[in-house]
Amino acid sequence: METALFETIWNLIQIFLLAYLGGTGIYLCYFALASLFNLPVKKNISGKQLRFAVLIPGYREDEVIAEVAMEALNQNYPKELFDVVVIADKFDPETIRALEELPIIVYDVNFEISTKTRAINYALKNLDGNTYEAVCILDADNIMAPDFLEKINTSLINKYVAVQGHRVAKNMNTSFAVLDAISEEINNQFFRKGQRVAGLSSALIGSAMAFEFHFFKKMIEEVEVVGGFDKELEIRLLKNGYVIDYQPDAFVYDEKVQNAKVFSQQRRRWLSAQIHFFGTNFKPALQAFIKDGNFEYFNKAIQYLQPPRILLLGMLVILTLLSTFFGLVIWLKLWLTSLIITLLALILAVPLKFYRLRTLKALLYLPVGFIFMFLSLLKVKGANKNFIHTKHTYNAFQIKKRDIFHQTKK
Repeated sequence: METALFETIWNLIQIFLLAYLGGTGIYLCYFALASLFNLPVKKNISGKQLRFAVLIPGYREDEVIAEVAMEALNQNYPKELFDVVVIADKFDPETIRALEELPIIVYDVNFEISTKTRAINYALKNLDGNTYEAVCILDADNIMAPDFLEKINTSLINKYVAVQGHRVAKNMNTSFAVLDAISEEINNQFFRKGQRVAGLSSALIGSAMAFEFHFFKKMIEEVEVVGGFDKELEIRLLKNGYVIDYQPDAFVYDEKVQNAKVFSQQRRRWLSAQIHFFGTNFKPALQAFIKDGNFEYFNKAIQYLQPPRILLLGMLVILTLLSTFFGLVIWLKLWLTSLIITLLALILAVPLKFYRLRTLKALLYLPVGFIFMFLSLLKVKGANKNFIHTKHTYNAFQIKKRDIFHQTKK
């Protein structure tokens, strides 16, 4: 009797896990296949060029901000049509003086509680709203490719109020940096390019994105979050029926995490935000889908339910091995099929430039990444309510520009 009850409970747990993990694998494979097709090329038929405010909020980023600000000025875009705006929160006086010598706008601030939204709102309240037509958001370590604003301008001219650029790795100097770079590109294929090919909105990342100025200013005034700034913007846009565009050739280079400690801190913050936004949005998203046919909003809520890719892959491997060990033939076939589908999705989403020996060496650290990600789940409560700063140290001039601007073309 007890054995039969145990088997029933065990089978119910496996059915639930199969629906959750296997369903996620199929979902990802669909968008991975979609990402193999090209997006229509947008053209600026009118030739109009918008005036941009390029906002760079930073918190104690003294080591990188001067170089990043200088790089931001090097756009193949009319100089009179964009301003670089640095919101320097708790920067050293020497850094502020160095920034003020550049042809940029500098806001020296000292927030009691530092958040990205507060920094952005501060800048938008102090900028002349009659001067700008578009706003671009960067992180304090981001470097725009020379044609970034021109390509982003094309989407906004084509009547999109929001557009996400293609953020790629600035550094791959450690195995964890390589894994982080691959993870970013996989997400670009699934949730940005793949979704746009499938007729859905691109996901936002939090930087390398741009908006119609007055629309964004009004929207961001109502946003006050510590973690999940990009997710809050997505929810507001999709809930109200707006489409987020994606420009796969508009590159921004972003520093990748270089060690396990930073990896764990960053993922803990992301996981906490993901769980929070699923909990607050699943019911209203389901209602919006049933009543109004708003699939975009519902689809986003479903994504917040999905486990991170490294956890998904690790759990499928463990369940496949357990089924093999206990001789559960039927379950072995089901878990193995789910694992193969998930692996296929990941393989299709990884750009060809990563298929090299360095990537193979980095993959050896996947079990370590899985362990740190699992441990992050145990400490995830409230992480999105506390400001967790990821310090950037990878100086822009440590990079050979011809390499980073060339690697994305391969």
